[in-house]
Parts: sequence; C-alpha cells; structure tokens
Amino acid sequence: MTNYVLTRVANRTGIITLDRPKALNSLSLDMVRALTATLLAWRDDAAIDAVVIGSTSEKALCAGGDIRFFHEAGRATPQTGSPLLEDFFTEEYALNHLIHFYPKPYIALMDGVVMGGGMGIAQGGPDCGLRIVTERSRIAMPEVNIGLFPDVGGSHFLSHAPGRLGHYLGVTGVTIGAADAIYVGLADVFVPAAQLDALRALIEATPGAGLPAAIRAFAASFSAGAGELEAQRDTIDRHFGADSVAAVMASLETDSSPFAQKTLATMRQRSPLMMSVTREMLVRGERLGVADCLRMERSLVRRTFEHGEVLEGVRALVIDKDNAPR
Repeated sequence: MTNYVLTRVANRTGIITLDRPKALNSLSLDMVRALTATLLAWRDDAAIDAVVIGSTSEKALCAGGDIRFFHEAGRATPQTGSPLLEDFFTEEYALNHLIHFYPKPYIALMDGVVMGGGMGIAQGGPDCGLRIVTERSRIAMPEVNIGLFPDVGGSHFLSHAPGRLGHYLGVTGVTIGAADAIYVGLADVFVPAAQLDALRALIEATPGAGLPAAIRAFAASFSAGAGELEAQRDTIDRHFGADSVAAVMASLETDSSPFAQKTLATMRQRSPLMMSVTREMLVRGERLGVADCLRMERSLVRRTFEHGEVLEGVRALVIDKDNAPR
C-alpha cells in the first residue's frame, strides 16, 4: 500500500486520508491502485458501513492526476502510445465507476483544492455520495487549460448540472467555491473550516450507518452564502445554449456585461479543439449512463494523447511555465 494513501477504521467507518501534500495529493498510478484495493476490500467487509475520504492538508483534497507523469510517459512513446498512460486512465476510470456505484455511504471532505481527478474521487453516486465543502474549497474541471477535456466522469456529472452550467464549467475550466458547487450539484453540504475538528470528532463518534444523517444534521445550521452562478444563470444558459463553441463566443461578443466579457476572455485562452471536444462530449453525456460516459472518455483520452496537444499544454503550463503553447 502506498504511503500516500493512509487507511484506518473507526466505529464501523473506513477512513481514507490522502497524504501527498507537496503535490496537493495529485494521483499517481500507485495511489489509484491503493484506493481501488481499499474500497473493494471495504465494500465486501460486513464490519464497514461507510467510507470517508479526506486529506492531511487543508490546501487540497486532491488537485487531480499527476500531470508531470502524464507528460513524461506521453513523451516517451509519442507514436505508439504509453502503456503506463493506458494503465493509469483505465484504472482511474474503473475507480471512478466503483465510487459512483459504491453500495455504502461514500463521504468526501472537499476542503481546499478539488480539481480534475480529485473530482473523480469526490463525486459519489446519488445513492451513496455525500460531498462536504468549506470556504476553502476550490473546485474545477480545468482540463481545457492543458489541451485535455473534463474526464473522470465529467461528461456525466457536468452534463447533468442545471441548464448550461455544466457546459460553462467544462468549456471554460473556471474555478468555483462552496456556494456555487452546491448550487450546481457538485457538493451537498457546507461546513466552515473552523468546525472541521468538530466534524471529525463526530465522524469518530458516530457508527458508520448513521453517519450521513449525522453529518447533514451537523451542517444544517451553516450556510455557504451566495455564489455567482445563480445570479448569472440566465446569462450562462442564454450564451452556452448556442450550438457550437464558435456560436457561444459570438453570442458572448454581443454582451457587454463584465461577466460575459470575462468569460469570453477566458475562452480565448483555452484550446479551441478541446473546448469543442468538451461541448460535444457533454451533449452526448446527457443521454448516457455513467459507464458509457467513462467508456467515451477512455476512447477520447487515448486519441487526445496521440494528437499531442495535451503534451504541449502540460509543457507550457506546468513544465516550462511559459504559458505559451505552440
């Protein structure tokens, strides 16, 4: 078991703690395998009634996949494809599927940065998931920034957001906070960071079967306040309801509001190809189940790395940090 994935059991609850703080808990293949093995074992263990996943760091639950690894593995075998990348994405998506259909309560403490692959391990299914956010939560599916698309089930959970909010989040890759995450349906309850020690004590003291109800009762007196997306909902639905990325941008150009112009400026910095791929993926995702969404993403990610744009995007944003993809 990797040292970055810590596990223990308390009061019939399996507790997973990610402990790779210097990398904001970015997921390696070993971490994916450790999470999968743990969840499979606890799924079949009658002594475990619930699972909680959190972090040793207040800075992040998980910032996503280890994109430096993606870059190194992709560059090593650019023409034939990387077996390591094949293994990583296949096993990561299988983990996402396992979490979505987990038969026991799956509770994610989404404190700090939760992006990309971090969203994949936080988004439990409607029958099992409970997602907790704080004022420190910074949530995004930012893959278009590096020439990729929102994967790890993003074609499902973004496409099922209200109106065109999922299209907005996926195509722009913008970061949102707690209130917006709850409004969009990417989180369930808000707990102030100052109350996290009390929440952890509650988790330790409550038998696993009663944990979701106990957490909801604990969080009931707290409010995340107002976000931006609810106020901009009509604007987002109007512009992102257009039938192509080019049409979305043309629509935004006619709107002089600060929000529309900021959104347009953001889109001009993104990969045109990946914005179009993301939009089409979300349109298709609306009528697909989780498994088919993950299969679609698996095919897309293979082709994306073959195309090479993601490798250049990672180089520009993360490796050389010149922010000038070629």
